[in-house]
Amino acid sequence: MFETEDNQRAGVKVSRRRAMAALGGGAVAMTAASAVAAVDNDNDEAGLQFAIVSDTHLGRNDSKTPARQWRQAVEELAAMPVDFVLHLGDIVDRGREEQYPIYKEIRDGLGKPIYEIPGNHDPANLFAKHIRKTGDMSFVHRGIRFVLFGNARSDSHDGFIAGRQLEWIEAECAAAAKAQQQVIICTHVPTHTNRPPDRAWYVKPANGQTGFYEIMRRHESRIAAVFQGHFHNGIRGWDDHAPAHEVIFPSLLYNRDRALEAKKAPGYNLDEFRPGYVLATISGSELLLRYKPLGAEVAAEKRLALPSGAAN
Repeated sequence: MFETEDNQRAGVKVSRRRAMAALGGGAVAMTAASAVAAVDNDNDEAGLQFAIVSDTHLGRNDSKTPARQWRQAVEELAAMPVDFVLHLGDIVDRGREEQYPIYKEIRDGLGKPIYEIPGNHDPANLFAKHIRKTGDMSFVHRGIRFVLFGNARSDSHDGFIAGRQLEWIEAECAAAAKAQQQVIICTHVPTHTNRPPDRAWYVKPANGQTGFYEIMRRHESRIAAVFQGHFHNGIRGWDDHAPAHEVIFPSLLYNRDRALEAKKAPGYNLDEFRPGYVLATISGSELLLRYKPLGAEVAAEKRLALPSGAAN
């Protein structure tokens, strides 16, 4: 057994998995280790509650606003009954290394586990130095296996999933099936094809999209959702790879209304674009996502049915 830096802070024991995070084919460089944190395999009647934050971009335009908004979010989340927090990438802006210690100093006030993944603004070497040695990890909490991996690189808005990552994701899904667990996959760049009026940033077929969706099809009774950031678009999602849901989460710093609903873009885009985060509850066969703007009450929500074969 060993402990990562994050899990030392959370008091969670982790065990080393097979070395499948080393990337090739021009994808983000990472270390060759993945971590699995076994927390608790029992769902209680109240359901699993956690939070999702994305795109904090500390240091953007040399402004202190991103750090202030991150601090406000941490203060709010510290007082909420959430078990842990997911951060879907772009911790700092444009690889500003001096911002990582600021991010971590604020993060220490959370008082509960937080699991980050790198975004395209988080160079792999700086993420490894300041956050965690590998961008790929998984942990199990109350019967849900959360599989987090880095698919962004600093020279592109598109995403890249290497062959070794696909093998590792496959192995994680197989382990979840053996243990009768649901799977939620978390990454930064959307895998779903999106074209204007969307951002048109995604994992192209030649860069791992095809292999990823093959895994989703093979494990469709297990994979409940794919969580992503990157778009600064509020809650954006698609259900055409059902039964899994693909959801993009809002930025804590800023979001823009691209009028996707009015332009009849595929999928859905909730009508809320203030800076904020999402409170998630998994209870029974439902995933409830509640959009919480900073300093305001929950302003929008999305209810998603979980795959029937994935329920414990």
